[in-house]
Amino acid sequence: MTAPYAPQRAATARQVPARGLSYHLETWGDASLATPDRPLLLLLHGWMDVGASFQFMVDAMAAQEGAARWIAAPDWRGFGRTSASGSDSYWFPDYLGDLDALIEALSPTQPIDLLGHSMGGNVVMGYAGVRPERVRKLVNLEGFGLPATQPAQAPRRLRQWLDELKAPAEFRLYASADAVAARLMQTNPRLAPNKAAWLATRWAAPRADGQWALLADGAHKRVNPALYQADESIATWAAIGAPLLWIEGSETDIAKYWGARYSHAEFEARLAHVAQVESEILADCGHMLHHDQPEALAARLLRFLG
Repeated sequence: MTAPYAPQRAATARQVPARGLSYHLETWGDASLATPDRPLLLLLHGWMDVGASFQFMVDAMAAQEGAARWIAAPDWRGFGRTSASGSDSYWFPDYLGDLDALIEALSPTQPIDLLGHSMGGNVVMGYAGVRPERVRKLVNLEGFGLPATQPAQAPRRLRQWLDELKAPAEFRLYASADAVAARLMQTNPRLAPNKAAWLATRWAAPRADGQWALLADGAHKRVNPALYQADESIATWAAIGAPLLWIEGSETDIAKYWGARYSHAEFEARLAHVAQVESEILADCGHMLHHDQPEALAARLLRFLG
């Protein structure tokens, strides 16, 4: 059994009410550390992840600048230790609504620094375009958006959604925390065993029968019945006022996700609508940049945040 990773800057758990849900946050520091030039840094995780996933990056930041920054990372609704929505599927605008409520609760008057990974990156891009006055600096870690859709796809998508509603949506169970860690390393071969062992107990929890269940509502597996509207996303991205730092991994190949439906060139054309962009390719890492290269990511992030 591998000894789990030992955090260098320990997090404190906090629950915040937001839109009828109890939101779990990992927090490092508190509001007393926030200043106009170093405000709250809010970290938003991706699909099938949790806020604690940013621990390695937070530790690397503390090693480089000290524990002088207030950082918080919530678990999205239906993930980790945040309440499930209670609905039979999840709608993207709810993430925007939750984020707005969290920012209002944590930093009601002062703009914040906002970072999102993958799905979280898509959320923060939308939020920064809708509430530009609330974001000082914006960071997107591989939140590429999705392929454009056409109205003709709607009937098939809605039929798929209706069919999926008829069956239970559940994630598989695991025999032990070690089995969860092995699954994490299978998904990301770059993930070190000690980090996988630590993440496993944040990503899953034991049941009464001894099996380990993922801390994720099975309803997340159901298809979104609403088609992704690329033109609406582009219009929102164009309204972003904050400087944006875009970072992707050198080993990420978006063709593996979408094939010919969405190319990197098409993404770059969308990104060009954002007024102020710094782009970075992080060497020797894939989609999980905050796991693969936390030190390099932290250094680039701190240069940008100032």
